[in-house]
Amino acid sequence: MHFSLIDRITSLDPGKSIQALKCLSLAEEYLQDHFPRFPVMPGVLMLESMYQASAWLIRASEDFRHSMVVLKEARNVRYGGFVQPGQTLAISSEIIKQDETTTTLKTQGMLGDAVAVGGRLILERYNLADRGVESAVTDAQLTRRLREIYRLLFQPTSLRNRHADS
Repeated sequence: MHFSLIDRITSLDPGKSIQALKCLSLAEEYLQDHFPRFPVMPGVLMLESMYQASAWLIRASEDFRHSMVVLKEARNVRYGGFVQPGQTLAISSEIIKQDETTTTLKTQGMLGDAVAVGGRLILERYNLADRGVESAVTDAQLTRRLREIYRLLFQPTSLRNRHADS
């Protein structure tokens, strides 16, 4: 099952930082089991939302050069609060260092003024074709789909205002 845990990218400074939102709704299926009488976003999905925001930052910063941006390592992850239905997790991620294949980021999820989750993530980026020539077509398909999703998630203010005026 694929979870899209970013509802909107609110700002992006390529090569530097990103801010994104995850609005938790009671309609999310996993909340039926986690937990029925006290529904909260599982900690691993809070971590996943930080990873997803960080991956969008990397993709946008490199003009979608790599089809794969995967979580290699999560360090010093600390949880400070529960995310409940009706709340919005505001995620920020900042690039600390980067080399040819990995990016280290400082990231956190906030509920208002309180830190709900935070840590450092190391993401690896590559193309499937780097691991087998037959995958070049798959790289192109993945990149095309990722660009489509990105256009839905990130609509700079001027573009949003233009749509509101229509």
